[in-house]
Amino acid sequence: MNHKRFSFICIFSVVLTFIFASCDEINSDENSKLSFSDEEVTFDTIFTTVGSMTKNFRVHNPYNYDIKVDIALAGGEHSPFSINVDGVSGTTFKQVEIPANDSIFVFVKVNVNPNDQTTPFLITDSVVFYHGNTIQDVDLVAFGQNAHFIVADAGSGSLRYKIIAHEHETVHWTNELPYVVYGGYAAVDSLGTLIIDPGTKVYFHTGAGIWVYRYGNIQAVGTADEPIVFRGDNLNSWFETDYGQWDRIWINESPVQNHFENVEISNAFIGLQVETLQEMILGSSTIVKNSVIHNTYNCGVLSRAANLQMENCEVSNNGDCSLLLQIGNYSMKHVTVANYFSQSMRKNPAVYVSNTYSDGYYNYVGNTVANFTNCLIYGSLESEIGVHKDDAADLQCTFDHCLVKCTTALENFVDCIRNQAPKFVSTTDQDFTLTEASPAIDAGKTGLGILYDLTGYLRDERPDIGAYEYGSRRHFRRH
Repeated sequence: MNHKRFSFICIFSVVLTFIFASCDEINSDENSKLSFSDEEVTFDTIFTTVGSMTKNFRVHNPYNYDIKVDIALAGGEHSPFSINVDGVSGTTFKQVEIPANDSIFVFVKVNVNPNDQTTPFLITDSVVFYHGNTIQDVDLVAFGQNAHFIVADAGSGSLRYKIIAHEHETVHWTNELPYVVYGGYAAVDSLGTLIIDPGTKVYFHTGAGIWVYRYGNIQAVGTADEPIVFRGDNLNSWFETDYGQWDRIWINESPVQNHFENVEISNAFIGLQVETLQEMILGSSTIVKNSVIHNTYNCGVLSRAANLQMENCEVSNNGDCSLLLQIGNYSMKHVTVANYFSQSMRKNPAVYVSNTYSDGYYNYVGNTVANFTNCLIYGSLESEIGVHKDDAADLQCTFDHCLVKCTTALENFVDCIRNQAPKFVSTTDQDFTLTEASPAIDAGKTGLGILYDLTGYLRDERPDIGAYEYGSRRHFRRH
């Protein structure tokens, strides 16, 4: 590989330095070789100017005698990588002793400088080990990515933000480069509009999110082939199914419809929060279609005093409720709710509907209508549906042609399948498409006019319950 050639050019200069700088006896066996836990340390895509997570590898002395070794970062002070050898940072380390049959650890980070490339670019270096007549190295490899950085510059505490669309301003996010939100919320002000193009990727640092302030508007409309992705900014593969890496997408009341279609929201504290700040505007709504909201530490969707429509969506693996719907008007059609969250003990059901809520200061009660049609609601708890009614207001909650896990005797179940396992392809791999043995197949209500499933697969004349028609294959994963 090219990074090998680069490494050994640098190695030669490092070797000469150590030969003339060190007269200490290292060991009687100058041909002894160390062993390494990894021959190469690889970082997934790192955004320019944003440091990586720390990785490490182990350097093992397999012999029955102590070994002293010189260690160097081949690229020296100009390397994008930095190393720490057993708790000490630097670029060169002289006569590091590794006891017999013992190991030391080398810790590695990388920070990438910006350039003019729009596609990911390769970054390489190596850590060199010189012992007697033996030269060994461990390669360091990372991929850099330029991005648009949005850094909070207003507000305070947990409510830091940067206004990206001011009053009467329309801002367009394109897919040429990803967007990285850092230090707080990317905020759409009152009467501002944010339009996000298909294929755009939006990454959030810890605590960051998007805030559409009251009377603001967001239009995030992707396609099946080019979904819009909202996720944490740590792109190492281990974090793909991690929880709570960033805050949420937070939408307040608006007279204009907010729209999400063909989007993936993952790794947040709360995926999507739709709530009124001061008033509920009848007729306004947020529409979510053909989308996946998954791997959240708290709720997948939290909605308070709002109007929300969801169609052909998957909401899965959430640390609290997948859908928490409190006061408002809710229409759910062909939604798969699959909650198998395993990071901690989950107490609340996957779907909870109420005509009341508290903001910590006041208790609110209001009329609520929630209709679930052709929805699949299942998970790891004994019962995954909860409904709470305050007699001071009306509550209508209907489940029509749904497959549900619910042991409570609730009213308004219409032609539903209760407590029969949906036979997902794999809950472990988060593949909530259906196997051929699923009771959800051909059990849905006809006439909804939703001709295609979440993946764009054509539904037959007897639609299946949930977001996926049998025979389709998931496509919202690992972006």
